[in-house]
Amino acid sequence: MQSLILFCIMTFVEYYRAVWLMSVEVNSLPIIKSAIERAKTNVKANERNSAQLSSMRTAVKKFEKAVTKHDDNAAELYKAASSAVDRAASKGLIKTNKASRDKSRMAARLAKANA
Repeated sequence: MQSLILFCIMTFVEYYRAVWLMSVEVNSLPIIKSAIERAKTNVKANERNSAQLSSMRTAVKKFEKAVTKHDDNAAELYKAASSAVDRAASKGLIKTNKASRDKSRMAARLAKANA
């Protein structure tokens, strides 16, 4: 009976390891169920954070391009980029000092372009 329980537990663990292996390629697989679940959560969070950082960088680059070309919609793009930077800072993707520094530099470039 004890061996049957042990077999069921091992089968359960191997199942979760197999599911994990199919979903993500890693060098070492966790054995404990909570560690497997945490690793899956980390992968999802990494994808989400990367996407949000990418959208922030895209907004900033659009603003920089508009300022360089002296476009009329640079002020609107500044608002969008500033909002994206603030969102990234509030989610902890970038530090608040970096967010302030980036926004300050963008505001200075916008003021210089409008002058």
